[in-house]
Amino acid sequence: MKLSMITIFCFLILGVSSQNWGTFLREAGQGAQDMWRAYTDMREARYKDADKYFHARGNYDAARRGPGGAWAAKVISDAREDSQRFTDLFKYGDSGHGVEDSRADQIANEHGRSGKDPNDFRPPGLPEKY
Repeated sequence: MKLSMITIFCFLILGVSSQNWGTFLREAGQGAQDMWRAYTDMREARYKDADKYFHARGNYDAARRGPGGAWAAKVISDAREDSQRFTDLFKYGDSGHGVEDSRADQIANEHGRSGKDPNDFRPPGLPEKY
């Protein structure tokens, strides 16, 4: 049931009729994996000021998969930022995920999705592994 709803949503809202559905869904799945890899790398690196780089890199890698990957990157990025803003309502003090930080994250997300080099956000000294 859920898969059929997703397919209908993609068809009606996204206008994906110009390509094979299987291709779009495969790209979306691969894009989601790219986003997850960037997230886990960010958590592993635990490197100061590297957040925007990993946002840009995840979106860049996902968007390179094609329209499905770009769609997945946008959906995941928007959901992540929206969930952070929502949870901030219930936290006490400054969580570091305020409106300004969310805007900066979205700029990095769009930078990567548009095909621009994610290394523009790479902080000095971040290990080459990433």
